[in-house]
Amino acid sequence: MTGYVMFRKDRLGRRGGGVILYIKESIQAYEIKLEKEAECEEAVWCNIVTGNSTLIVGLLYRSPSISIDENEKVQNAIKEVSKRDCIIMGDFNMGVYSGNLYSVLGERIKNF
Repeated sequence: MTGYVMFRKDRLGRRGGGVILYIKESIQAYEIKLEKEAECEEAVWCNIVTGNSTLIVGLLYRSPSISIDENEKVQNAIKEVSKRDCIIMGDFNMGVYSGNLYSVLGERIKNF
């Protein structure tokens, strides 16, 4: 898209899927990698520089058929980025899950 910088993470070993995040060119942004325990299969994370501070912007897709190990990575990612100012967007498929991820998200949102 003209005028935007693209950050993407494609699904590995499968056709289609993945996540893509566009940030306007006039905004200073760069992709960040999380700790190994929080590196999700379908998530992209960027730091946006705003004056003297940064804001983490993340885009995450959580499959309804997610494995237990990948679900733990999603939880770890949310815990890691939410220690700082952040915006987390995506499809969490919360209607099909009511375990620890909901607790993590609920606690973070409650403290917002």
